[in-house]
Amino acid sequence: MNNPVIIGLLAWIFPGAGHIAQRRIGRGAVLGGAIWLMFLIGVLTGGAYYPGFEFKDGQLLVILNIFAKLGNGLGTVIGFLASVQPDPNVAARATFEYSGRLIEAAGLLNYLAIIDALDIYFGRKK
Repeated sequence: MNNPVIIGLLAWIFPGAGHIAQRRIGRGAVLGGAIWLMFLIGVLTGGAYYPGFEFKDGQLLVILNIFAKLGNGLGTVIGFLASVQPDPNVAARATFEYSGRLIEAAGLLNYLAIIDALDIYFGRKK
């Protein structure tokens, strides 16, 4: 793959794909697997419905929450679809708030994976 924009977009939309496109299959599988596993555990344990923060809680927290969730790429759409029809008892789960943070952590980790894929492309990392 010879286009850094496509590599960056692939890495964002589908975690690990930016590395796989550059024939770094092992690294892409480990990063993608870890990010998707964190995201899926978060969604399955009720984190997709966790509302996060509102503007009354502080604008910086809202921006960080949105930024972190958008880092999941395709997972952002999956998380949104999972939160449309939530289980009525989802907020009673002990994992409810932790799951929301797990989804955010997966998004932030994906940003690091995107940077890593681009660093490999530009030759700053092997």
